[in-house]
Amino acid sequence: MSAELLSCHFRLRRKGFDLRVAEAIALEGVTAVFGPSGSGKTTLLRCIAGLDVPEEGGVRLGDQDWARDGRTLVKPQHRRVGLVFQDGRLFQHLSVEGNLDYADRRSRKDGNGISVGDVVEATGITPLLKRPVEGLSGGETRRVALARAIVSRPRLLLLDEPLSGLDRAARRELLPYLRDLPERFGIPALFVSHDIEEVTALADRVLVLQGGNVTAHGPIGDVLNMLDLAPLTDGARQGSVVEAVVRSHDPGLGVTQVDLKGQALHLPLNESLAENSVVRLFVDARDVSIALTRPTGLSIRNILPVRITALSPEAGGVEVDLSVLPGTGTLKSRITRAALRDLDLVVGQEVFALIKSVSLAGQNN
Repeated sequence: MSAELLSCHFRLRRKGFDLRVAEAIALEGVTAVFGPSGSGKTTLLRCIAGLDVPEEGGVRLGDQDWARDGRTLVKPQHRRVGLVFQDGRLFQHLSVEGNLDYADRRSRKDGNGISVGDVVEATGITPLLKRPVEGLSGGETRRVALARAIVSRPRLLLLDEPLSGLDRAARRELLPYLRDLPERFGIPALFVSHDIEEVTALADRVLVLQGGNVTAHGPIGDVLNMLDLAPLTDGARQGSVVEAVVRSHDPGLGVTQVDLKGQALHLPLNESLAENSVVRLFVDARDVSIALTRPTGLSIRNILPVRITALSPEAGGVEVDLSVLPGTGTLKSRITRAALRDLDLVVGQEVFALIKSVSLAGQNN
């Protein structure tokens, strides 16, 4: 069964800003709406939710027009969209349980099988139910807001930077819920972020916005590996997103071995990863060095044969795209211009990538 399509073909103009979108988004799993601050990410979500109405074109879900040429055809409250904002926006005069009860009463119980008890268990908020919301931590507030959105039994979740402002510990606590809940409850999600770590950890696909225009849209690995991320990430670090298969755990050596396109990679031991499961990895470009021959006598354990597929000048250095041999996985490396000159690197050359650090997406230090 093919995924339902959310058609966003519109133009919305505001003072000093012009958002143009012409995309059909497959509503399956998590799609990240990614780009720098001010690129139009939140405005796109507001148009989908019906909080803003584009003056040209419209928004359509499946065979139902929601908005067209400045007219609202389906009111926001009838679109069955669950919104989670940066600040949670819980009802301060109600307890956690009261917030959930409110969403439960107002939702259409249309046989989608979602129960409040299941949502409470899945979000881990049972100990919070009787508490007033003003006493919640930032991470707890976001979990309750996510639970309330799911209890509203939406067709679509819109997550507007739900991790913004949280410390790293709270972000890591919330990430598994954001990753697993859409699939568990069968609700697709659009997830707005300008953080590459969040996107790589959560998304199946990504739509990239820059300056009010869509610059890329597709599977996350394809899109992030082909783009120059520097102007998109508000200064965040550059790197590669790759998928690998978990092969084995060795507690004695403290490593988990994964398979990347036929090549072995070693991660810090993580026995929670099931053998033969697929994991998404993030490799910082600054942690990938290049050698002309396979080195010996090093503490670095991850050394892969690769082929140079591109050399791109960057500010203060060079970005190198490396295709893993014999597969097609791509790594990025940042080296200095001096290193490029001394190694005399050229496109098509077979070399070795020395990976100093590799981590599960969303768990970078």
